[in-house]
Amino acid sequence: MSQTITAKSAPMATSRAARRIGRPLQYLALAAYVVFLGFPLLFLLLTAFKTPQELLSPNPAFLPAQFNFDNFGQAIVKANLLQSAANSLFVAVATTLIVTVISLPAAYALARFRTKLRTVATGWILLSQVFPFILIIIPLFLVLKQVGLINNLVGLVLVYTVWSLPFALWMLQGYVAGIPVELEEAGAMDGGSRLLILRRIVLPLLAPGLVATSLFTFIGSWNEFFFALVLIQDPALQTLPLTLARFVGAEGQVQLGQLAAASLLATIPSLVFFALIQRRLTSGLLSGAVKG
Repeated sequence: MSQTITAKSAPMATSRAARRIGRPLQYLALAAYVVFLGFPLLFLLLTAFKTPQELLSPNPAFLPAQFNFDNFGQAIVKANLLQSAANSLFVAVATTLIVTVISLPAAYALARFRTKLRTVATGWILLSQVFPFILIIIPLFLVLKQVGLINNLVGLVLVYTVWSLPFALWMLQGYVAGIPVELEEAGAMDGGSRLLILRRIVLPLLAPGLVATSLFTFIGSWNEFFFALVLIQDPALQTLPLTLARFVGAEGQVQLGQLAAASLLATIPSLVFFALIQRRLTSGLLSGAVKG
């Protein structure tokens, strides 16, 4: 009997020992991953506060000798960074709103109604992701030139909307398909109208998908460079990625301090947008389940 107990307790002791060893290794791997992701941002932050003399030094120190804010002032004033940020914000917000409004009902229809149109729409979504930018930019430029949307932020919004819509539809369709149809049927049996069911049951459950789709659309529009480079020539209408590219001189000489400061400022709206909506990623499913 004692031998049987000993034989059973041995694997349990081994398992506990493995957990005691594995848990620190997991934390160590997580810490290394965080350092790997955070080091570029830390390097950017420290570079933004260094003087040109420190940056041109043969062996520059990792930490700045003193925190210098001149790079931020020069980046804002000389490069007209605030105007570029306003242009990017208008384009990103407008694109996000339009894509969300269009993709939400379309994704619901694609996920719930089994028609021939669904196959065609799915094929269009997949096919649209195959074409590279360089293949469509010349025809796109000619079409927009004919309708007077070259060098126009509205034209840029339309381009970003069309380019982002397939991905948003694909994402939201998967989220809608993951919502059990039985919840809607139960709401209908309780006397709820179609609009009430969508508002009280489907939308709360779909909130994480809407947040994720909006986040991807906003960041993609905020950071997009190629379309803006071709379609926008007026310096007053340039977006942030175009303005950041101006810190690289014609001979490849980079104004590293000002570029780091401008890049750091350019990341703030994305971080603020994520901070405002990240709670919906976790609260959407719970609130939807309670209301359902």
